[in-house]
Amino acid sequence: MKRRAYIGLGANQGDVMETAHAAIEAIRSIERCDFVSASPFYRSAPIDAEGPDFINAVVAVDTLHDPYALLLHLLDLEIMLGRKRRMPNAQRNAPRKVDLDLLLMGNLILLSTPLALPHPRLHQRAFALRPLVDLAPEIEIPGLGPAARYLRAAADQRVTPWAAR
Repeated sequence: MKRRAYIGLGANQGDVMETAHAAIEAIRSIERCDFVSASPFYRSAPIDAEGPDFINAVVAVDTLHDPYALLLHLLDLEIMLGRKRRMPNAQRNAPRKVDLDLLLMGNLILLSTPLALPHPRLHQRAFALRPLVDLAPEIEIPGLGPAARYLRAAADQRVTPWAAR
């Protein structure tokens, strides 16, 4: 049975637009996944970190994968796109070439060492909520409620449509 999964995409090092487009194309190529849509791109300031602004988007896919298999595909894509995993004691929100996060997968609620669904801070992050609500205006965050309600609560976080400089 296929489930709708939402994948958050972020980058703030290198040619971020090129990386974002490459990430979407890479997600399109995941076996046993059907690409549904991608949100517009947004610019957001780093949270609890220094560095350049991030480009953010959300991609929706319908997948036959279980959440752990999809997570492994996303981790492989990050490496393929040039992501260097942070070392222990490194800053959590440090600049990065690419970040692919499994935000939601159907109505699953899961808490394990490698994966938590919904993503643990999704409801607090406008940079993920804004593009998610663009793709699915009525979407509910399992166990929490309407994503649009949380987006309104995060209105103080700067998230603007991406415009090339």
